Amino acid sequence: MEDRGGGGGSFVAVRRISQGLDRGSDYHSTSAEVVAGSAAWLGKGLSCVCAQRRDSDARPSFDLTPAQEECLEKLQNRLDVTYDSTIPEHQEALWALWHAAFPGEELQGLISEQWKEMGWQGKDPSTDFRGGGFISLENLLYFARNFPKSFQDLLRKQEGDRALWEYPFAVGGVNITFMLIQMLDLEAVKPRTLVGATFLKFLAENESAFDLLYCITFKLMDHLWLSMHASYMDFNAVMKATRRQLESELLQEDIMRLEDLPSYSLLSR
Repeated sequence: MEDRGGGGGSFVAVRRISQGLDRGSDYHSTSAEVVAGSAAWLGKGLSCVCAQRRDSDARPSFDLTPAQEECLEKLQNRLDVTYDSTIPEHQEALWALWHAAFPGEELQGLISEQWKEMGWQGKDPSTDFRGGGFISLENLLYFARNFPKSFQDLLRKQEGDRALWEYPFAVGGVNITFMLIQMLDLEAVKPRTLVGATFLKFLAENESAFDLLYCITFKLMDHLWLSMHASYMDFNAVMKATRRQLESELLQEDIMRLEDLPSYSLLSR
């Protein structure tokens, strides 16, 4: 499988500048002033923070049912797909993400300064997919289509008393995809953690389980961001806290499906 640990990306912070936006709605949003910093968001920089492993940890493998093996293989096939701007399906997905995020606002092209409004690092969002692959775009699109209110709230930083320097929405989403792949040990032939094995039970019942867990995680991360009064230098600490909370919830005995996770209640359609 593709090595997701290679190629660190540059850190990007977003300064919130309140203003009205005419997108066919009456509420106010924010524009973004993007600045470069010194930390890494993608690749090695993130994996060192969010996917730490201790050599002394026991890494047993868990036997899977045939249904779980099939579901894991399908998900791993998705993980192997890199974004390719020459593939029409990938182009269409990127167009669809823009229209879901900013309905009624015309996009000038797949390479455009407009993408910075969504929190990409530059005018070509495909350069940010290297940390998560095409599935990171699919995750964002699933979020936008299935939980549009939460998606818009996070995109536009609508909730809470937020920091002057905020995490960029889209790049933050790619980091969440990457973190979940590492946390659930999805690139292994068999899961080697109890959390990974538990997730495969949910995946066998719901083929969209990874996408749904992504939505839950994104909303949980933002919830913790606000509760920790975080600013851009705290992003890695927030991601660590998000992972710990998510692992704890997944291992609760009374969780029979992802919708039973306490953090699922944070989502709004």
